[in-house]
Amino acid sequence: MQTILGANGQIGRELALSLKRDYTSHIRLVSRRPQKVNESDELVQADLLDAQQTSDAVKGSEIVYLTAGLPMDTQLWIEQWPVLMSNVIAACQTHNAKLVYFDNTYMYPQTRTPQAEDAPFVPNGGKGKVRAQITTMLLDAMQRGSINAVICRAPEFYGPGKTQSITNSTVIDALSAGKPAKVFVRDDVKRSLIFTPDASRAMALIGNTPDAYGQTWHLPCDDNRLTYRQFVELAAGIFNVQPKYRVLKRWQLWLAGKFNPTVRDAAELLPRYQTDNIFVSDKFKRRFPDFAVTTFTQGLNIIRDERQ
Repeated sequence: MQTILGANGQIGRELALSLKRDYTSHIRLVSRRPQKVNESDELVQADLLDAQQTSDAVKGSEIVYLTAGLPMDTQLWIEQWPVLMSNVIAACQTHNAKLVYFDNTYMYPQTRTPQAEDAPFVPNGGKGKVRAQITTMLLDAMQRGSINAVICRAPEFYGPGKTQSITNSTVIDALSAGKPAKVFVRDDVKRSLIFTPDASRAMALIGNTPDAYGQTWHLPCDDNRLTYRQFVELAAGIFNVQPKYRVLKRWQLWLAGKFNPTVRDAAELLPRYQTDNIFVSDKFKRRFPDFAVTTFTQGLNIIRDERQ
């Protein structure tokens, strides 16, 4: 049995498809309101903030994927992420299950220095600090040998379906609706973006590769990094719309944050939009040279075809 904790998001959904296609028909989807992705999926309703429910959801699993997310609320993250991670680690230890943790880059320095797996944790705000805390919690358990786990880390998403990201909501959704896109801070610095189906395929591959455990892996993205100006132009051409956009300056976002809690809670990430954001996934590409990374052109065409 391979179990996905937090299975309702786009990453969990794509992961369920990848596991069924390439690895196993024995898939358990766990969330507060789980829904089938594959006809053969087993559904388990559980609150991962409850230790017993988490343990019951993990029982009988060989591999557990933690893809859960929380709303963009800093205080909620501070209160709930450590509890959730502690419950998942304990459940995997109790039931001798392997853990595959889907991580982000919030704890990394928001500078132009390229980010490899050994990048230091230098968080810029509350969400970054708690992500550093829970990742360190897992790393410590791995180093003690109390859990067999692997960390899969990804930069910002873009993708099909219900992918939730800044790029999807401010650029892709706007352009596909024939509206001007919005770009944060600058349009002339390079962005690292990962296509959500690639992230899930890569995580399924790592989870089913025994010698990948005990490490951190950067999941693969297109190395032909684009500026937002280039990304808007490419997307507009594929969606057959005008490449219209406007750049939102930091003061404008600060002002918007006075009225919009989501914008306010994204403020700690703004420094990464002021400079090149270079996420390096060379380690993965050396280990898995046959993995086909989706190019920006391919990914945007997939999104266009889905929305037509």
